[in-house]
Amino acid sequence: MKLEGTHQIEAPRERVYQSLVSPEVLQRCIPGCERLEQTGENVFAATIRAGVGSIKGVFNGTAKLEDLRAPEHLRIVVDGKGSPGFLKGSGDLDLEQQDTFTNVKYAGDVQVGGTIASVGQRMILSTAKMMAAQFFTALGAEAKTEVGEPPPQHGFFRTALRWFSGWLKRILR
Repeated sequence: MKLEGTHQIEAPRERVYQSLVSPEVLQRCIPGCERLEQTGENVFAATIRAGVGSIKGVFNGTAKLEDLRAPEHLRIVVDGKGSPGFLKGSGDLDLEQQDTFTNVKYAGDVQVGGTIASVGQRMILSTAKMMAAQFFTALGAEAKTEVGEPPPQHGFFRTALRWFSGWLKRILR
């Protein structure tokens, strides 16, 4: 299954890139992430609570950052297993500075199997897009935070409000 899209973040490209390679920031931004620990150079072990429709569970797996070209590109390769099934995939993220914004273009391939695959590709894809929007909205809040300031609080409602206010700003321009 292919997943692709773009997201605009109101922060400099260098700051967005730094946030994308920071385990602490990623743990706060990834929806359902309960644990993200560095186990090697650019390799992380993760525990994520996620689901599609009524099929939910905990996934344990690894994520590896590859092809790092600061501040313009990175590739992530993921592999996870849990009671609802498994997930394997990879994706490329390209960052482009445009005025005071950073456009993040992402494209990847994902394979899912087990019980979670039984809900259908359309539902899995819509859930993945929703989680991507939550992730990039939280990442945008992190990237706007000045160095030394406490990190922003995340959660479904805070992230939804940030997304909605960003959406309104784009429409009213």
